[in-house]
Parts: sequence; C-alpha cells; structure tokens
Amino acid sequence: MAGVSGFHALIAQHAEDPTEVVVGIETDHGLWVASLVAAGYRVYAVNPKAVSRYRDRHHVGGGKSDAADAKVLADLVRTDAHNHRVVAGDTEQVQAVKVLARAQQALVWSRNREVNRLRNALREFYPAALVAFEDLHGRDALALLGRAPDPVTAARLTVSQVKAALRAGGRRRNLDLTAEKIQAVLRTEQLHAPAAVAAAYAAVVRAQVGVITALNTQLAALEAQLEQSFEQHPDADIILSLPGLGDILGARVLGEFGDDPGTLR
Repeated sequence: MAGVSGFHALIAQHAEDPTEVVVGIETDHGLWVASLVAAGYRVYAVNPKAVSRYRDRHHVGGGKSDAADAKVLADLVRTDAHNHRVVAGDTEQVQAVKVLARAQQALVWSRNREVNRLRNALREFYPAALVAFEDLHGRDALALLGRAPDPVTAARLTVSQVKAALRAGGRRRNLDLTAEKIQAVLRTEQLHAPAAVAAAYAAVVRAQVGVITALNTQLAALEAQLEQSFEQHPDADIILSLPGLGDILGARVLGEFGDDPGTLR
C-alpha cells in the first residue's frame, strides 16, 4: 500500500487530471491494474509478444532491463495508443466471470495435456484401447482403463464386468451394446510389450486416469459456477442470442469483451 500511495503521489506532481495519465502494462488483470483503472488513468494492457516486437524496433541485442522495458512501454502508448485498447472499467460481475472463464479454459488445456500423455502411453503398449475409446477423457474410457489398465487384464474382462465398469462410470443407456463392442475391440489380437514394461506402463495409465478423473470433477464444478455467474448477468440473454454460443463460450465472450459501454465497439 505504501508503494501504491507513493506512486499516485508521484503522478500527482506531474498531472492535474488523472485522464492525462497514460499507462502501458503487460497484463489486464490483478489488484495493481485494478488500482490504476480506479484512479482514472488510461491503462493500456499490451500483449507481451507485441511489446517484444516494439523492443526489436529500437535494439536487437536481446538485452533486457526494467528501465529499458519501461521506456518501450512508455513510447508504445505515447505514439501507438490508437492501435491498442484501453483496459475496460468492467463491473465486478464481469470481472468474476472473466476469472472463472479463464480458469475453466486453463483446466481444459491441462486436461488435454494429461490426455495426450495417456494416449502416448497407450500407443506404446495398449493400442486396442485407442480403438475402443474415442474420447480418452470420457467416462467410459476412464472407467474401463481404471479397471483394466493393461491389455492382458482387459482381454479377460467379461461382458458383465465391462457393463459393471461402464455403469460405475455413469453410463445408463445402451449398456449391453456398448459393452459388447468394447469387449470385442479389447480382445482383438495386438502386439504385446514385455511383461515388466507392460506393468510399468499400466502404472502410468492408472496414474493418468486418476489425474484426468480429478480434472473432470473440478472442471464440472468450475463450469457450474461459471454458468451460474454468467446467467446472472443482464447481458447474458443478448449474448446467448448469437448463433453457436452456449453458457461456457458465452461467458468467455462476456469476460473478454466486458460490459463497459465506454469500450464496447
């Protein structure tokens, strides 16, 4: 707080009106950015990649320092502010939606990384699983791989055991047909890795299934909170009227565009 107060006091020595102050910064969120916007300054959040390109205009040596970076940002907003967007003075409701929407997107990316690791492991010793399951983060795949993380165990499963696993995973419809199809695929002939190697990969699969399952649980909880926050915003119905936008994608649109009438185009 002492640093923030000192900064505003320093600015006040050089500007009589807060609107005279133009700030360039490489992020659009956080307590510091919020305090700058609340002070009435014109704050431009510039993508770090764009700042890097501006830096190359002045020197290509690659050296960096706080003073040099500050000068690049200052020159950028002094000469090219018209090419950038002022940080919006959004309502608290939209700021909350933005936090949730970005967190949801980050969790989706994290799950995708874990699913790719699982796919790579299966490709090495258990290719039938890649044929049996289209979505490795789906309930069917996680339920079966958690029960049979290696091809030998999977080939021994009966239809009843496959049905029980699917039911435990949450499937309620088409149990018989789905179980029969999965069992048939898992029992197809395939190349086998040595027993010790297969056991090691099975441990990896079991761990990845646990991680992905936990991510699915947290994603569901976060998306429920995101949908609730989004639907409470007065602009939700307008955004949802656009073709192809549901609650999750609509929330992302609202979070990134905001609801500040001064910045909407």
